[in-house]
Amino acid sequence: MTEYAASWSGGKDSCFACWKAVSQGLKVSHLLNFINTDSTRAMAHGLNPRLIALQAQAMGLPILQQKVTWETYEAGFKKALAELKLKGITGLITGDIYLQEHKDWIDRVCGELGVKAILPLWKIDSAQLLSGFIEADFKAIIVSVKAEFLGKEWLGRQVDSKLASELTRLNIDVCGEAGEFHTFVYDGPSFKKPVKIGKSVPISRDSHWTLDIQEYSLFGNPACHSEHSPSCHSEGAKRPKNLNLRHSEPFPYCHSDAEPFPSCHSDAEQSEEEESQPQ
Repeated sequence: MTEYAASWSGGKDSCFACWKAVSQGLKVSHLLNFINTDSTRAMAHGLNPRLIALQAQAMGLPILQQKVTWETYEAGFKKALAELKLKGITGLITGDIYLQEHKDWIDRVCGELGVKAILPLWKIDSAQLLSGFIEADFKAIIVSVKAEFLGKEWLGRQVDSKLASELTRLNIDVCGEAGEFHTFVYDGPSFKKPVKIGKSVPISRDSHWTLDIQEYSLFGNPACHSEHSPSCHSEGAKRPKNLNLRHSEPFPYCHSDAEPFPSCHSDAEQSEEEESQPQ
């Protein structure tokens, strides 16, 4: 059977595209993610690469995280595809929806390496896509917003029908295809375990507000990843049947409706010093 890799940002579009490809009978055996060498953050959403790697672990898939800069992006992209071809990959799944320039670039670069580009979401209405994502029971939160469109209060918002309605009223594409916002998927039918999100603070970077997720783990795992605390442990909790997050103030934005996560969560209040000043 032909094997595919999925271009992976950690957000809803790449996740939904991967899931739809699998649902259509394609074998997705690897994820492909790009890390900005200059900032040591994921290129697409500015997330910690270790958080993206944990996401792949939650899905039970190996991930190739290629270091690039914007200047070396195409060369790095081709290098990663060449490496994946050595592993038997002959196709790439991407989450592009309607930006023709992106599709043309993907088609050209993949074509030059003999890799077939598959775009399961291409030209599907944004509202229909988001509705399908929600109905499939994927769970995601907003982790980055372009400051000219949305404020930092949107960070941590659950991706649900209420969010879609609010974005529509603001005349913003509900999938954020023009980069108005980015998301992080923490659970869903593609996941063997949900990713548990803890201490998170907003930072301002390059005209964006980004949710800096500093503590995170897989549900049921004995250890948690933390940017600042080496002694963060889970309670060994079983995978919850319905892990619903909701938006709240102040930080952390992410917690369950019933009670805080059993571990890896911050205190109810964060000092002003933890929030970076706009650059």
